Amino acid sequence: MRLAVAKGLRRRRGPAAYTGWLTAWCLPMSLLKSASTVSLFTLLSRITGLVRDQIMAASFGATALTDAFNVAFRIPNLLRRLFAEGAFSQAFVPILAATREQRGDEATHQLVDAVATVLFWALLVTVALGVVGAPVIVWMIASGLTAFDEAVLMTRIMFPYIACMSLVALGAGVLNTWRRFAVPAATPMLLNLSWIVAAWWLAPVFERHGVQPIYALAVGVMVGGISQLAVQFWALSRLKMRPRLAFSPAGVGRAARDETVRAVLRNMAPALLGVGVAQLSLLINTQIASHLAAGSVSWLTYADRLMEFPTALLGVALGVVLTPQLSAARARGDTDAYSGMLDWGLRLTFLLALPCAAALLVFAQPLVAVLFHYGKFTDIDVMKTSWAVMGWGVGLLGIIAVKILAPGYFARQDVRTPVKIAVVVLVCTQLLNVVLVPWLGHAALALSIGLGALINATWLYLGLRRLGVYIPASGWWGLLLRGVLATAALAGWLAWAASALDWLGMQGQPLVRAGWMAAVLGSAALLYFGLLALSGIKLRQFARRSL
Repeated sequence: MRLAVAKGLRRRRGPAAYTGWLTAWCLPMSLLKSASTVSLFTLLSRITGLVRDQIMAASFGATALTDAFNVAFRIPNLLRRLFAEGAFSQAFVPILAATREQRGDEATHQLVDAVATVLFWALLVTVALGVVGAPVIVWMIASGLTAFDEAVLMTRIMFPYIACMSLVALGAGVLNTWRRFAVPAATPMLLNLSWIVAAWWLAPVFERHGVQPIYALAVGVMVGGISQLAVQFWALSRLKMRPRLAFSPAGVGRAARDETVRAVLRNMAPALLGVGVAQLSLLINTQIASHLAAGSVSWLTYADRLMEFPTALLGVALGVVLTPQLSAARARGDTDAYSGMLDWGLRLTFLLALPCAAALLVFAQPLVAVLFHYGKFTDIDVMKTSWAVMGWGVGLLGIIAVKILAPGYFARQDVRTPVKIAVVVLVCTQLLNVVLVPWLGHAALALSIGLGALINATWLYLGLRRLGVYIPASGWWGLLLRGVLATAALAGWLAWAASALDWLGMQGQPLVRAGWMAAVLGSAALLYFGLLALSGIKLRQFARRSL
């Protein structure tokens, strides 16, 4: 197989140059199958997440109270991205995969036990500090909130969510290393289902008893976090990899002194800074949004939901699959497979992310209208949310590409380079805010992050090329040309459909409006993939294993 990989990477001409690049370096395990598994469950998670946001929009609209809830939820959610899915995963998963590759399952289990022990006790301290310091935290993030006291209370209710999700991230790292991708990808649905039940059933119960209904959503978040943790530990038990926590001072001390744990912590420090830079940008944007018109935080939150669909289905799914595989390839010195997997991920990202970005740009208002324009969600809310969706569309390709390119560094246990890039990108993003916010308002906050992501992705790509660890296979220029032409045709069709139908006027006909959207998006997909097929590109090529 490795000989075929090397031959495929060296090939630069000939009639079979395009199809040969991919099939020559496929792994024994189909990466596309693994990514498809993650994408399928992620899609289900995003669908349930969309339903939860639809219910929330119809029940609560976009008001000062929804801004307060979104800020309160954003605090543990940002910490989850910072510690759990961010720095911790980036530091832990490559070392976990390398330990299993080089030392076997028993040594890997000992590593999991030690890391889980240190993480558990650190989380107890973090949660205690967060609950006590909630007023200060909310003020630092969104001092302009009208419903400040409500945000503080909901922050205290939801802050333990970070502990649940950090332990879930540890379990997900183990399961993904063992190539059990389904459970980590499926468990986020439990949060959405708990949220839906809270909005649909618990909120009216709270209201009948004189309690602010939106507090029910905070309770739903905590139930969802506990449910995810329970399912994850059940899956680890079946794998015989459930962490064994140490509760005695001596046991905790041994875990903290473990050399591999220290390696994880050393790698976490720069990774924490790198991820923290990205999250700091979001925090600054939240602070800015809290001083804009009431509802700005909520408009951005609803727009995030549409952006997260392609980001999760492509970027997160491919990143989850590639990180342990790249780490294992690096550990065994298989540079051809390493470069080949990156090339595979980037090509698939380009073909699938570009049309999604075009749809967010030219079809934003119909998407927002069909999904959220019900109940207390007004025409103005549709327009304001649509502007933010368009801002995300500009940078969507960069946002997804970063999730493919960054693992190329993390697998090499190089977290410092992405950190340096992220710091510069943060400065660029906030300079863009200074220029764009007075002109575009809340939509500029989404646009600036998107433009920053494009800078980040370009820098990461050039860095991998300079290091010589990524060598693009042949056929890229043809792929780019065909993808751009097919996307232009798709964008033209969607732009016409957006102006030809009165999407806002069909508010009283939700099924008719949803049917029109399904027809328009379905025909757009047929047009795009049909043009790709006519030009010689078929997605099934990405699943082939051999020449």
